[in-house]
Amino acid sequence: MKQLNLEIKPKLGLGQVNFGEPMEMLTEYLGEPEDIDNLEDEDEFSTVVLNYWDCGVTAFIEGVEKQVLSCFEIDNKDALLYGKWVFTLNEMEVKALMAEHGYKMLDEAVEEWGENRVTFEDGMIDFFFDNGRLMSVNWGVLVNDKGEIEEL
Repeated sequence: MKQLNLEIKPKLGLGQVNFGEPMEMLTEYLGEPEDIDNLEDEDEFSTVVLNYWDCGVTAFIEGVEKQVLSCFEIDNKDALLYGKWVFTLNEMEVKALMAEHGYKMLDEAVEEWGENRVTFEDGMIDFFFDNGRLMSVNWGVLVNDKGEIEEL
């Protein structure tokens, strides 16, 4: 098992692991997940959710013909975003950091569980806050049935 860099890279991946790569690339860095969930919708599009509870990372593998890495969610306090320890930033600082890197906030809503979600659609990234404190970040790409990354 290799050491995974916890740098959040919008539309690209996490550290050395890029979106569009097979599940084996992820297990090379994080090892075997502690928990695996298999989700399937009515179109037979399946998602495999790999939970790495100990390191605060969840990975989503999608596709029909070929399954590839499509999304990450992280709550690990060591995560970096554009060189900043993202979990030390408040909501306004995260919005400013994303704006500084050319992203425009599209949506903000309070989720049914109470967290405030801030979405940057052009970066395919969501930030979840509780009382102004960052709780988790979810980012990814669109993957088609063939396991290919779709452009926005």
